[in-house]
Amino acid sequence: MVNEDYTIRYTKNQVWEFLKEIPDPEIPVITIEELGVLRDVEITPTTIIVTITPTYTGCPAMKMFEDDIVSTLKEKGIDNVQIKMVYSPAWTTDWMTKEAKEKLREYGIAPPIDGTADKGVLFANGPKVVVCPRCKSKNTSLKSQFGSTACKALYTCDECLEPFDYFKCI
Repeated sequence: MVNEDYTIRYTKNQVWEFLKEIPDPEIPVITIEELGVLRDVEITPTTIIVTITPTYTGCPAMKMFEDDIVSTLKEKGIDNVQIKMVYSPAWTTDWMTKEAKEKLREYGIAPPIDGTADKGVLFANGPKVVVCPRCKSKNTSLKSQFGSTACKALYTCDECLEPFDYFKCI
């Protein structure tokens, strides 16, 4: 007979291992762990509680994060999952791992630079040097405050002439 007490069947590290490979639905080369959205796992005898923090209020990917967490844990035999959404402290791009930022660049998205101190792209008046993820030129131009998603801005490289997204510093 299988013991249904989750505190006996699973460790926090096991559950974290189950979840850490879930890809971001908008940028599948990075995971929710690398993005910094996955914050905590708590195990009670009857429920696994997963704490996540949205990248920004109204992020359309959050529902997909929740669904992917529940389905991933269900595949592992965990039927009772509670998603706890935490808004404070607010997520920032500083929570992204260095590996995630490198994966973004390799994927063709300029990663956030200088952490949360760099808000220039949000206000359009700050000096901004965004390196082209393709040719690495610093000769780039902001074309739109919004790229393929609200968390990205659209740039064009003035050297290789390729358009690319820049993941805004938040």
